[in-house]
Amino acid sequence: MTSSISHTIKQRDNANDVFITPLALAKTHIDMIQGQESDLWYDPFKNNGSYYNQFPTENKEWTEILDGKDFFEYSGKPTVICSNPPYSLIDRVLEKSISLKPRVISYLVGIQNLTARRMEIMENAGYYIRAVHICKVWKWYGMSACVVWDNTIEKSIFSFDRVVWK
Repeated sequence: MTSSISHTIKQRDNANDVFITPLALAKTHIDMIQGQESDLWYDPFKNNGSYYNQFPTENKEWTEILDGKDFFEYSGKPTVICSNPPYSLIDRVLEKSISLKPRVISYLVGIQNLTARRMEIMENAGYYIRAVHICKVWKWYGMSACVVWDNTIEKSIFSFDRVVWK
């Protein structure tokens, strides 16, 4: 059963990546970040404001494609990025986030999206995993993780390899 659900999701013609993060989960995620008073917080996928409306500062910015403000065209200088990104675009999201050079990049991702290759991409850019919170949202497929990457630490709390073990 699980493999047929996974196959259906992978083979769909149009990704439906609009998943509203429960308010309490967004708050749990935000609270994982070690913010500083001068931080500019940025929510690239604001949608209903689950994250943006709960940021611990008024020094904040947002984009939302449904409101005509495209993350991939954003050129601000945030110090903290925190949101629930569209999983079908996760590689592009990580690349764009890295290009903005914030101190913290933190996303709620499906566990299956937290791959060794993506962790390697983040580490090669100087971002290491500071914290992870594993969770399950009833309406979503599979388990999720709030992941906090930080460029002020020198080692991730996770280790990985790219070996295909046989």
